[in-house]
Amino acid sequence: MLTVMILLDSVEKVQRFVSTISKYSCGFDVESGYSCVDGKSLVGLFSLDISKPLQLTINDGDGEIEDVLRDIQEFMEY
Repeated sequence: MLTVMILLDSVEKVQRFVSTISKYSCGFDVESGYSCVDGKSLVGLFSLDISKPLQLTINDGDGEIEDVLRDIQEFMEY
């Protein structure tokens, strides 16, 4: 399990993010405040306030974490 901050502040970014992570078998939870949604769900992500940074938790992806982090680099907040 790994947690990082991401910013998905446009419709295009949300679509690219879901497309990018959907190819992985691990689970992705995205949290904003008290809300937590499946990171692979467009509808779920659009229910969050995407104008602010979101917390992404990558679950059960021990073998894939490096690849996931490389692929989501453009969305990560430092």
